[in-house]
Amino acid sequence: MTNQYRSTFAHALPSPLLGEGRAARLVTPLAILLLATFFLILPALTAHAAMTIQEVKSEKGITAWLVEDHTVPIVAIRFVFDGGTTQDPVGKEGLAHLMTGLFAEGAGDLDRDAFQVKLDDAGAEMSFEAQRDGIYGSMRMLSLRKDAAFDLLRLAVNRPRFDQEPIDRIRAQILSGIIASKRDPKAIAERKWLRAIYGAHPYSRPDEGTKESLAGVTPADLGAFHKATFARGGLHVAVVGDIDAKRLSEKLDQLFGELPQKQTLSPVADVAAKLGQQVEANYDLPQTSLRLAFPGVGRSEPDFFAALLMNDILGGSPFTSRLWEEVREKRGLAYGVGSYLVDNEHSHALLVTTATRSDRAAETLSILRQVVKELAEKGPTESELEASKKYLIGAYAINHLDSSSSIAATLVEMQLDDFGIDHIQRRAALIDQVTLDQVKAAAKKLLSAEPAIMVVGPPLGGKG
Repeated sequence: MTNQYRSTFAHALPSPLLGEGRAARLVTPLAILLLATFFLILPALTAHAAMTIQEVKSEKGITAWLVEDHTVPIVAIRFVFDGGTTQDPVGKEGLAHLMTGLFAEGAGDLDRDAFQVKLDDAGAEMSFEAQRDGIYGSMRMLSLRKDAAFDLLRLAVNRPRFDQEPIDRIRAQILSGIIASKRDPKAIAERKWLRAIYGAHPYSRPDEGTKESLAGVTPADLGAFHKATFARGGLHVAVVGDIDAKRLSEKLDQLFGELPQKQTLSPVADVAAKLGQQVEANYDLPQTSLRLAFPGVGRSEPDFFAALLMNDILGGSPFTSRLWEEVREKRGLAYGVGSYLVDNEHSHALLVTTATRSDRAAETLSILRQVVKELAEKGPTESELEASKKYLIGAYAINHLDSSSSIAATLVEMQLDDFGIDHIQRRAALIDQVTLDQVKAAAKKLLSAEPAIMVVGPPLGGKG
């Protein structure tokens, strides 16, 4: 469910240093304590050689994965409801994105100001975000105030107000961004790219919607969308920190027990990206951005870990990948270059990206394609594979398990990918058992296709 196109609205703790939050309010002592103790949780959680993940099931049948840690007084919860921006009705694109900006704008009997004051007083952070395939929510709180924090989250999840004034204000903020993006070459190119590779599929639509589609969104539309998507049947939950299984079981029913059992979602078809085309957004820019899209692989497919290792060798690891060596180190064509696997629920891809001087863009594209071709035809060496295995095994904790929030996010993604609750313990062995022949096969399978290419800058005068 990884998605590089993400919209996020967060109610964060006010910070006079960063200029965040409401200027009229000061940071509370409890909020300062939350920030201080948060940084203590990183070594506390990652110090355990074997992290224990429990499956907790409430009386109403709500399941969550829990990692208990009582060394610091912090609790982090992460959850997702299936659906996401693909569920936006035709003509009202941007509905999910708008909705996620409204959960901290009043809930239950609390209007916007009352809700946010209580959220600050509880020493909690709360955020919601609309992704293509799900509506994500999270909260991080002090365990000594978790009852108050969970009660506010309960109100937000079950009884958002969707008052007209916040709707108009948040909509105006989104529209301001949409208007600004119409003058941004990269944003214009992104819209053109999505239409070209996804056609009429919901993935081609901008998550934030358009000026016309947002104008028609009403409180009734928001209420109907919330009712259709916020249901126990499409819910995935992970919790990390200073709470035990018994207490969490009670909180799960408090948070989600009032929701309907089943979601009412529109079916979304799988889609293969339309490759073998060049999409250009021609602007007189000193730097040209390049993107190449190849077929991808889903996380549940047998050759996923072979593809993961292959991608790491191609461009996944900075400083050591083939793309880094050929494009940056040998030729100085770009400051950064890389590749990554994109795993959406209904489509997968491998992307190669970089940016270079416009007068050397054609040369850079040619080098990118040559590196890809060589790996597709010959595969990696044994030494490259061993180095990649060591990196992917060793870096996992740093990249995915470095805080309570990142652990919770990782556990939710594991649920979405059907990896199993013991995946973290098994992951190193799954990577280590991949053979050189399997990685060569993955390289040939994914990189032999004619890619889709996006160019943002002056015309190249050819396809590289």
